[in-house]
Amino acid sequence: MHEKAPKVFQLEIHKGSKMDSNQSQASSLAVNPLHVYNETPVQLMGSEVMVKALQAEGVKYVWGYPGGAVLYIYDALYKQDTIQHVLVRHEQAAVHAADGYARATGDVGVALVTSGPGVTNAVTGIATAYMDSIPLVVITGQVPTHAIGLDAFQECDTVGITRPIVKHNFLVKDVKDLAVTLKKAFHIARTGRPGPVVVDIPKDVSFNKTMYHGYHESIEMRSYIPVKKGHSGQIKKALQLLQNAKRPFIYTGGGVLMSEASHELRTLVDMLGVPCTSTLMGLGAYPASDRKFLGMLGMHGTIEANNAMQNCDVLLAVGARFDDRVIGNPKHFAQNERKIIHIDIDPSSISKRVKVDIPIVGDVKEVLTEMIGMVRESGLKSDPQALAAWWDSLELLRSRDCLKYDRKNTSVIKPQYVVETLWNMTKESDAYVTSDVGQHQMWAAQYYRFDEPRRWINSGGLGTMGVGIPYAMGIKLAKPESEVFCVTGEGSVQMCIQELSTCLQYNTPIKIVALNNRYLGMVRQWQEIEYSGRYSHSYMDALPDFVKLAQAYGHVGMLIERHEDVEPALREARALKDRTVFMDFRTDPTENVFPMVQAGKGITEMLLGSEDL
Repeated sequence: MHEKAPKVFQLEIHKGSKMDSNQSQASSLAVNPLHVYNETPVQLMGSEVMVKALQAEGVKYVWGYPGGAVLYIYDALYKQDTIQHVLVRHEQAAVHAADGYARATGDVGVALVTSGPGVTNAVTGIATAYMDSIPLVVITGQVPTHAIGLDAFQECDTVGITRPIVKHNFLVKDVKDLAVTLKKAFHIARTGRPGPVVVDIPKDVSFNKTMYHGYHESIEMRSYIPVKKGHSGQIKKALQLLQNAKRPFIYTGGGVLMSEASHELRTLVDMLGVPCTSTLMGLGAYPASDRKFLGMLGMHGTIEANNAMQNCDVLLAVGARFDDRVIGNPKHFAQNERKIIHIDIDPSSISKRVKVDIPIVGDVKEVLTEMIGMVRESGLKSDPQALAAWWDSLELLRSRDCLKYDRKNTSVIKPQYVVETLWNMTKESDAYVTSDVGQHQMWAAQYYRFDEPRRWINSGGLGTMGVGIPYAMGIKLAKPESEVFCVTGEGSVQMCIQELSTCLQYNTPIKIVALNNRYLGMVRQWQEIEYSGRYSHSYMDALPDFVKLAQAYGHVGMLIERHEDVEPALREARALKDRTVFMDFRTDPTENVFPMVQAGKGITEMLLGSEDL
């Protein structure tokens, strides 16, 4: 930890009067300036106002990297002791770490970067959060207002660059607008369909002074009013459909987790006794160990989940968006007639890819709560005989064990075995699992059975390599008593491997499980299946010695090359509670992820193993 200088001033929350009625607005989002923390007026620099805003929002951690445009902000952070700043080694990792923190806690993650390359380095992290609806506030430095548009040193059009990958962004041109803009940013990030919000602060705005009258306790924007409560009439229609269904199915996504609606989902599924599935992003919302859960669906989903999705007669979609990795070819999906009920807080997601019969716009938690109340009041029950027959057909599919692999071959380490072993060892623990993107991600999703929400942290929509270690760092700060594992590959892990330095400085002892097959595994798999085995640039010819690299960063490194050493290595790593451990598992380079749905195919047109190639 870096040492703090003696405090020059205290940035605490006081109670005072309303903001100046002449304060101008920072964007076209009109605000009703009511409900302000009363505070004795005091003249503050913009950077000090920003710190006060973060304190009022309850921010505990800021991940960032300093530069010229944000030095006044860093100076203000230096003079306070309620917010811990975490110095990453690359701005992309700052946003990923804030993102991981937000995914695990449900709180807004905060990142701070400088102008120009600081912003452009952060773009991948912002886009990753945007695609998965993660609440972030990313504060970016900008050149002074008088220099904007003049190609000044380290200038870029932050608003223009980030516009397609944020929920909203702001350029603050007047220090008087800073406090209310930050309140808007946090409000927008965490409400409705969550997402990242960028606040671009020119250097002179962080330096200039203003009379600070207090921070908004709450805020109302006339042009931004997310719907929370679902339409009762639509909910009644949905329940009538479910009651008359012969083959009902519940399909859930990340929206259940974002809405903190896992308890409500479990209650509804258990009351109705119907099968359910989850997308990659929704794993853990319903317990994977429960018989009613058919496993993940989609491109690498189970045969039972995909067939239930295709052959049900009433589908209840909850906080999911029917993306291409879930339903495969939309024309194939539409071949079977079914009634679709879709609950989502974002109206633009409904009927976007699949025509919906009963749309319900609202917060998932609120809608499911009302549904549960109506079920209890009406005593709604499905047709027991039809439901039993539906379950029989699904159990027949489940008996095919589509996730089987060659467990008898112990001459090599099977990657599935590593994940299964990890799950068996930690299933009774409070464990979090992050992943990068590729084969290892799919094996983690398939073989680690998540029973609790927000324990599985990965990049779904954008599919960003390099997120695993930063995600794990963010989670470990938020959950210091929990075990945090990063399941990764030798390709992905090198994209943000410099963050091993951050792990040492800030004492975040994570456990890295690298499934090292010496290939960019998912690329190699596609090249084997679709490109006649032409492995163009998917083999890693010059890998580092990960054990020595981990040791060079001050951590523990392990090389595991034999099947029988997998469990002892994991056990030893877990015992080193205060150390980051990098486990280099040399896994079977020929292993592929199955089941698999090829591009352009329907979700029931699955390859179940190498025999189908």
